[in-house]
Amino acid sequence: MSYCINPACPQPQNPNSVKKCQACGSDLILRDRYEIIQPLGKGGFGATFLAKDKSLPGDPICVIKELRPSTTTPGVLEMSRKLFEREAETLGKIGHHPQIPRLLGYFEWKKHFHLVQEYVSGSTLKQEVKKQGLFTEEQAQQFIIEILPVIDYIHTQEVIHRDIKPANIIRRSQDSHLVLIDFGAVKDQVNQTHFSGGTGETAFTNISIGTSGFAPPEQMALRPVYASDIYALGVTTIYLLTGKTPSSLGYDQIHGEILWRPEVNVSDRFGEILEKMLEVSVRHRFQSAQELLEALQTKKPQKKQVQPTPNDAVQTFLRDEPTVFNDSQNDVSWMSPNSQIAQKIRERNTRLDKNPTKMKQEVTQGYLTTVSPKKKAGNKTQQLGKKVPTKWTAATLRSAYVKGKRDFGDCNLSRLNLRKAKLSGANFYGANLHEANLEGADLSDANLGHVNLTNTVLKNANLNKAYLSTASLAGCNLQDADMTNAYLNGANLRGANLCGANLTNAMVSDRQLEVAKTNWWTILPNGKRGSGF
Repeated sequence: MSYCINPACPQPQNPNSVKKCQACGSDLILRDRYEIIQPLGKGGFGATFLAKDKSLPGDPICVIKELRPSTTTPGVLEMSRKLFEREAETLGKIGHHPQIPRLLGYFEWKKHFHLVQEYVSGSTLKQEVKKQGLFTEEQAQQFIIEILPVIDYIHTQEVIHRDIKPANIIRRSQDSHLVLIDFGAVKDQVNQTHFSGGTGETAFTNISIGTSGFAPPEQMALRPVYASDIYALGVTTIYLLTGKTPSSLGYDQIHGEILWRPEVNVSDRFGEILEKMLEVSVRHRFQSAQELLEALQTKKPQKKQVQPTPNDAVQTFLRDEPTVFNDSQNDVSWMSPNSQIAQKIRERNTRLDKNPTKMKQEVTQGYLTTVSPKKKAGNKTQQLGKKVPTKWTAATLRSAYVKGKRDFGDCNLSRLNLRKAKLSGANFYGANLHEANLEGADLSDANLGHVNLTNTVLKNANLNKAYLSTASLAGCNLQDADMTNAYLNGANLRGANLCGANLTNAMVSDRQLEVAKTNWWTILPNGKRGSGF
């Protein structure tokens, strides 16, 4: 079925065979390219639809976001155009992250503005809570830790999301990763009441941006900062724990704080973190995603214990040290407490000199500790919430995967022999797999976005539903590989050997395939056999 996007249409559903709406006569194919299948949502700013791109083989699915100004007066239309272009520019700048939908195109059509974005299959966290129930404290913390790197990334690109909420976070069906959506600049209806000509105010200063209850006070006052997204993340977490919106929870009439505490049963430590995320005052809130992540990963310091007195230490040390009877040289009872400790230290050192292997152990008795020399720590912190891994070998990587590790992002895996390795669902985003041997490997549902796969052997590999956006596959051997439903938008296929590969329903353009090697046995995205380009 085709769907008419005319908001006034009395019967928007139409059969696929028609190009004009049978009820209102509107065009059903936007710009002679995009066929609307069904609506996904709507609000004051416009509507979002699921569509087919009829210009590409296999009619791949995409999302069309339409901005509808309520009036076509020159001032409002120009303001809408600026907002539309700003959102397109923002998506173009940040859309290369694997947890942010890519911008595929944008255009103005019949005085309405349209963004074309990558389709993300899955459920929003709002839908997830309704279907599966409330989050536990552990699940809530894991949610924050997983989404924080995405927020940190957009902040490093000088972008404030301004509308983080459960409905704008999707758990992707392909790999269960969280995806942040809806970077729209306008959340209210753009109409004449929001435009004040001749006042010296810009089009942006009079538009309220964000969702009431999730947006902090400074954002509603049109002064958002990076910490504004931290507040919205805190409110989102409260929703996941309670299933209630801020308006349902109520507010402190004096301080303006959300009254969430009676509804949430969490540890004191996590409660303190949530309180700081939800501070009404910006200066008392977490200032960055990095600061919040460090707080989540740092254990609360223990209360300082009362240290024993010197006499207690002497008794503990003497009690734990071996005593030699019938030997006058070991009789230390006549010495002062400090002299007794000194004597025992000398005796211990003598024993350790005779048995050096004991130096490998850490021995703590009373006030005295002997610690083995510390090994130098390698280079560890660079990325948000992650430690840079050591050099992997084929054996250690296979073993780590078997033990449950799935994240190999940004790792140097070049020239590893991973023939027939089972790596389904693993994350390799940004990794270096140059000249690696992955013949016959199972990489189904794997995240290979922005990965260096130049001259890599992927012959007979399983890449079903693999994510290969912006990956470099130049010179890669993909002969007879299963690439059904793979996502290859933006990937470099120059010189890649696709002879015999199955690309059924893969997201890849004719232009990309033109620079690759194909033959009659190559199955193209439309399911037909190729004959070489």
